[in-house]
Amino acid sequence: MKRVLFLLLFLCLGTGTTIFAQDKEVEKAAKKAQKEAKKAEKAAKKAAAEAAEMALFEQCVKAMENRDFVVEADRVEFKRGQFVNVNASTNFVSMRGDHATIQLAFNGPGIGANGMGGITVDGRATNVEIETDKKGNVTFKMMVQGVAVSAGITIRIAKGTDQCSATVNPNFNSNRVS
Repeated sequence: MKRVLFLLLFLCLGTGTTIFAQDKEVEKAAKKAQKEAKKAEKAAKKAAAEAAEMALFEQCVKAMENRDFVVEADRVEFKRGQFVNVNASTNFVSMRGDHATIQLAFNGPGIGANGMGGITVDGRATNVEIETDKKGNVTFKMMVQGVAVSAGITIRIAKGTDQCSATVNPNFNSNRVS
């Protein structure tokens, strides 16, 4: 009788250990599956964000090709690296057809040629060029001939983004502004 009880107790303990080990394996597999699901979800979100950014990039390039766009500036950098944060509604480069406008207002204490502390060039756009490099970055160049001044503008858009940088080079001095 003692042997039967001992054997029965041994079998119960052995089975419990086996079940416990199986539970741990199942738990590990569930954690691994959950981790892989999170990784796949993160990759899907990243792919969706990249696709949305690429659509915006293509829309920007299309606007440049159609010569119908406005580039608003939130920061202006001067020739020697100084920069100021500016209002986007008074600092922009726009183009519609062959007509282009460059307006810069630095919000400083001095009154500039346009009455807002900066310059405004409003006139006809000439020498318009659009180039795409090997990496897919787009460069748009034009000259704007105004009444009193003229300037060259270079706009660069990095592939896959809707962010760009514009550089204004006035023809009457070397005060480049980006």
